[in-house]
Amino acid sequence: MSPWGDALFELVDAALCAPGPLRSVPALSLEPTFRRSHGSLYKALALGEVDHESLRRLLVEHRPDNWPAVFAVDSSAWDRCDAECSPERGFYYSASKHSAGQPIVAGWNYQWICQLEVPMFVLDAGYDPIALSSALAVRAQILCRIKSDRVFYTDPSPRRAGQKGRPRRHGRRFKCSDPKTAPKADAELKVHDLRYGAVRVRAWHQLHPKLHGRGRWAGSGLPIVRGSVIRVDVARLPKPFPGARKTLWLWWSGPCEPDLELCFRAYLRRFDIEHTFRFAKNTLGWTTPSLCTPGQADRWSWLVVAAYTQLRLARGLVEDVRLPWERRLDPALLTPARVRRGFRRLRAMLGTPASPPKSDVAGPGRPKGTATGPRKRYPAIKKTA
Repeated sequence: MSPWGDALFELVDAALCAPGPLRSVPALSLEPTFRRSHGSLYKALALGEVDHESLRRLLVEHRPDNWPAVFAVDSSAWDRCDAECSPERGFYYSASKHSAGQPIVAGWNYQWICQLEVPMFVLDAGYDPIALSSALAVRAQILCRIKSDRVFYTDPSPRRAGQKGRPRRHGRRFKCSDPKTAPKADAELKVHDLRYGAVRVRAWHQLHPKLHGRGRWAGSGLPIVRGSVIRVDVARLPKPFPGARKTLWLWWSGPCEPDLELCFRAYLRRFDIEHTFRFAKNTLGWTTPSLCTPGQADRWSWLVVAAYTQLRLARGLVEDVRLPWERRLDPALLTPARVRRGFRRLRAMLGTPASPPKSDVAGPGRPKGTATGPRKRYPAIKKTA
């Protein structure tokens, strides 16, 4: 354990036991579970260490057996627009914050993987489904939303005996936005959903896109990456999305053939990760600290993941501390926010592996007359394909 390991342990406990959303990291030093001075908070994030691999294995080992191996993948930006002294910042898309009138912020970007209730990796548009399929299709199912103007191809017809010339790589052209180019669907499903009404799902198997020798595929042979194109049509949309399209296009790849109903419902469950982002940011204060380096941000991110996991595992072990206008919930169905309200009492019974501080006297601080000079500035990195 690093010299600041005890402070990191108590920092997680303080974040879990604090009343209400976390608005200030130094304020966590006021929690009884944090027995050190307020200066230890940021020093622990700057000088401490988190064994990522051991923590990852620990999270996997304590995953309940009844949780299916289903994951949603999405990215979220930690904006540091004005932190010119922070290195490795980049420009990333942000739906809630704009810069110069554009939905772009400068900061650090994190990829989150959250477990759902369906067996595949589910991704929104913005990811490269073909690259993911090329790398993972043999070991996992990939389900990714694609644009409605994507173009795919069937395999070419067999060559005739004695035919000369270079063998064809692509067969019939299929443009998602042009129904005239669509061949007969290989599979079709019609179901009724309470929210979406009549749902029609169609799939075309063994299709592939036409790759070009640039970006990821530059300087290498262009592979044929096959998968299934899935079209989902619904009769109606929920009230918050009255003007959204009623047609959804998905790309699927995996070691078998897709279960159409599973794919349709799995993509709907993908939006659960948005609730995880909201809780991590607004309640656990994931992007609250004004940290300088990406290493410090990584440590705090792992602590937030550990705290969130403890709330999930503590469901059913804490008392439901509900507000007067809230209804009672089954202990096994408590939300992370409800679990956090009762975590303080559970923490008192569990104790902590952290050792008590050796001294409660603050350090001498920076010697008088010390001049550090201006800090180095780092421009935000603009990434290009």
